[in-house]
Amino acid sequence: MKAPRRLLSAVALAGAAVVALTGCIYNGIPDEATPAPSRTPIVDGVSDDLLPFYGQELAWESCSGADAGAYDCTTVTAPRDWNDPASGDIELAIVRRAADSGDALGSLLVNPGGPGASGYDLVADSAQFAVGSVLADAYDVIGFDPRGVGRSSAVTCLDAAGTDAYFFDIPAAPRGTPEWEAELTARNESFAAACEQNSDGILPFITTEFAARDMDLLRAVLGDEKLNYLGYSYGTFLGATYAELYPDKVGRLVLDGAIDPSVPSIEVSTTQAIGFESALRAFMTACLAAEDCPFRGTVDEAMADLGTLLASVDASPLDAADGRQLGADSLMTAVIAALYAEDNWPILRQALTQTLQGDPETAFLLADFYYARTPSGEYEDNSSEAFRAYNCMDYPDDLTPEAEAASQARIAAEAPTVAPYWEGVDACAVWPYPPTGTRGEIAAEGAAPMVVVGTTNDPATPYEWSVALADQLASGVLVTREGEGHTGFQKGSACVDDAVESYFVDGTVPEDGLVCQ
Repeated sequence: MKAPRRLLSAVALAGAAVVALTGCIYNGIPDEATPAPSRTPIVDGVSDDLLPFYGQELAWESCSGADAGAYDCTTVTAPRDWNDPASGDIELAIVRRAADSGDALGSLLVNPGGPGASGYDLVADSAQFAVGSVLADAYDVIGFDPRGVGRSSAVTCLDAAGTDAYFFDIPAAPRGTPEWEAELTARNESFAAACEQNSDGILPFITTEFAARDMDLLRAVLGDEKLNYLGYSYGTFLGATYAELYPDKVGRLVLDGAIDPSVPSIEVSTTQAIGFESALRAFMTACLAAEDCPFRGTVDEAMADLGTLLASVDASPLDAADGRQLGADSLMTAVIAALYAEDNWPILRQALTQTLQGDPETAFLLADFYYARTPSGEYEDNSSEAFRAYNCMDYPDDLTPEAEAASQARIAAEAPTVAPYWEGVDACAVWPYPPTGTRGEIAAEGAAPMVVVGTTNDPATPYEWSVALADQLASGVLVTREGEGHTGFQKGSACVDDAVESYFVDGTVPEDGLVCQ
């Protein structure tokens, strides 16, 4: 999860469950495996105007996934506007992997974060990677693309060349000048206009509230009385929003790497900047102990040298073989991409070593991974476009000059390496539609227990947000992983994994305040 309105250099999020630079590739080839049996849609209490949606029978087709098991796929028709269901439809793409046990406890919906990451791809790439073998054995694992994302009715903006220019072209004017701001504002205006032109009228309806209502529709047409759900990163906000809307439909929910729904956008930006600075210092501590570290001295000295490197490529960008130039914004994107998972630290050392030697190729590999850009220059998904659409609609434009000045001062003091490249112009200021979302605490009174997992040095969703969400939820239970990286489940802690799996499989609620190594 990235700062929603103010961050310039990197505007998309690598989903929390797929941030290590490894993984399988979904081939999309039809498969002859026997699909999981379908269950009768749940329509009790559904209003007449929504009954055509909740009562629809799904037409499943067999499709392949990366690991063993029966995968089947379909689309679900949802209201484009939940406040006016008769005004039009959208399509939601879902993939289902049948439980290995052959006797599923029900459906388990998974969201990898973003907003904008594809849950369809996450599950199709490997359901066992997405949720682990224990949960894949017990549940029919459901990957879905929320509205605006991927295979669902999607936000569409620029072509690949235009997207390259938007992300990677270096402004002609010096950083921080009025001319620089004007240039970036014009770039944002062109991007927003392309999204409006190419997205078939869906932009005003790309909101987390409507995506949560879509999840209840998915629950019902899948035949589940209650929603079982595993949400990572932004997916925790989606899950908490669902619980607030439908507390009586909450089954077993785990929210990993939580967002505090009460935090305004400027505070999100500030806290994340400080979180990435902390993660960068942890990386640098480990780097200095490695033989291939390009830095020397103390952590403070190494951080200062990294700051010098960033300033150097900001002043004199490095030419890549494909014609792009690596400036400070793209290099910071590469650093941020690697900090999502400790497993990525070796490639970050390599990228920084090569950048110091004038070679930007590995840094671009990291930045391209972050943006889902292929070596051929195409983009594998629309996560960046969907990220912008959701955040521009979800976060109210409540920034004041006083709050902005306080944020800048705090970031400069507590995140000095990140600070010069963190905040830019407000991309949402030129979005075609005003935001409809609000920020406030979520209690979800009456919901079943919800497990919130937080990691102590998570740079993207800082630990304090998990603590806050667990406190806000009337039935919240906090599980803490002491460690590095984004999210806590399936990150090497048997303690966390056992707590999550026992809850999903047996209904055993973890001890509130459980601390895991």
